[in-house]
Amino acid sequence: MPPQWAGSSPELLLSVDRDSGEQLRAQLERQLRDAIRTGRLGAGERLPSSRGLAAELGLSRGLVQDCYAQLQAEGYLVTRVGSATRVAEGAHVPPAAASRDRGTPRLIADFRHGVPDLGSFPLADWLRATREAARAMPTADLDYGDPRGSSVLREVVAGYLRRVRAAAADPERIVVCSGYAQGLGLTLRTLAHTGVRVVAYEDPGGPATASAAAGAAGLKAVPVPVDEDGVDVRALDATGARAVIVTPAHQWPTGVVLAPERRIALIEWAMRRDAYVIEDDYDAEFRYDREPVGALQGLAADRVVSIGTVSKSLAPALRIGWILCPPALAAPLTEAKRLTDRGSPTLDQLALARLIESGRHDRHLRRMRTVYAARRGALVDALAAHAPEVRLTGLAAGFHAVLHLAPAADERSVVAAARERSVGLYGMSPCRSDRATTPARLVLGFGDVGERAIAEGVAAVGDLLTGEARPPGKPGTR
Repeated sequence: MPPQWAGSSPELLLSVDRDSGEQLRAQLERQLRDAIRTGRLGAGERLPSSRGLAAELGLSRGLVQDCYAQLQAEGYLVTRVGSATRVAEGAHVPPAAASRDRGTPRLIADFRHGVPDLGSFPLADWLRATREAARAMPTADLDYGDPRGSSVLREVVAGYLRRVRAAAADPERIVVCSGYAQGLGLTLRTLAHTGVRVVAYEDPGGPATASAAAGAAGLKAVPVPVDEDGVDVRALDATGARAVIVTPAHQWPTGVVLAPERRIALIEWAMRRDAYVIEDDYDAEFRYDREPVGALQGLAADRVVSIGTVSKSLAPALRIGWILCPPALAAPLTEAKRLTDRGSPTLDQLALARLIESGRHDRHLRRMRTVYAARRGALVDALAAHAPEVRLTGLAAGFHAVLHLAPAADERSVVAAARERSVGLYGMSPCRSDRATTPARLVLGFGDVGERAIAEGVAAVGDLLTGEARPPGKPGTR
């Protein structure tokens, strides 16, 4: 939707060169055409008034009116009595967008992982919290402030993490950041300055994210295998790494929980190697049929850097996260944050603090656990009906599961065939360091897929999942 300007005329960056030899009106027409053709001015966007543009450029109003009239005749602009001059609908359709629209069919179900139910974002609660925070915000909070973030949010987050995650959370050692990616980047750059040269990451896990962040920090990233008990600490010890990125509460993407003996071994490794564990505590709020698992940071606050966000509990677009820093890293991590962006937006931090303090955040989490549990049940039921032979794991927490395809199945072929049937499936191979497609696995996200869509999507691809694909032309069950 184009901007809606109330009152004064919108501004537009244009210029004229009186020494170029090109007529002023021709210059103006050419610049406006180019702005519309390239998409700089979108369909329906309002142009400055002829009087306002003339005054801005030092031209006569009649010249600007003639220019607008010519572009209207060419179909670039529309003018209605009593209304502003605007860019005509259809005057410009970006080629990339047009091809994208043609090549992206509407999906029956998109099992994209890592995304919460965006439609359930508590917008009314967020707006209320923002208003409450803005009314109570001291004028001093409009300044740059502490690069660690608002002291109010750090106090609230520390209390929340102590209560919910059994973390050893000291507000003085919390640095607010713009989500997990920034938190990881700041942590790795800080560790590089302490002499760390190699960082390990879980395999399967997030090789692209880990490698990119490590490369930006000048570190080497190495994979470490994960089994049914979590990260293999013996294999980690053999890498020579002095840092490792782990997801202990709900391993990404396998869904396993780091076993108690592995937790102890991992902490002992960090102490023996003078190393650090980077804990991605990404979706621990959502558990179903298992006992709660506390944060690893609560067991070794001096050796674990714990990064949390509201990307899964609320929405990725908020871009709010935090780093629980070991004492030795608190000051350098704060300085790294200061040099990066001088701090995260204060009003959003205060709004989140208010949302948590008021109890509305906990209420939202309780409601979403019910929603995700129902979708989890719908996925299990649909697979039992249409692909009973396949195995599903990783269901104890979060909002994704791992589907184990038949040994002879080709992961990429299944994903491609499902897309032809308007179902979005995603293989596990991008989560592996060597991109191997065996054993064939799918990572099924159900956070942003409704129960009906889950049932219809699985019904449409059930035979693909079992390796009994229908012959071409045979209608599917819908």
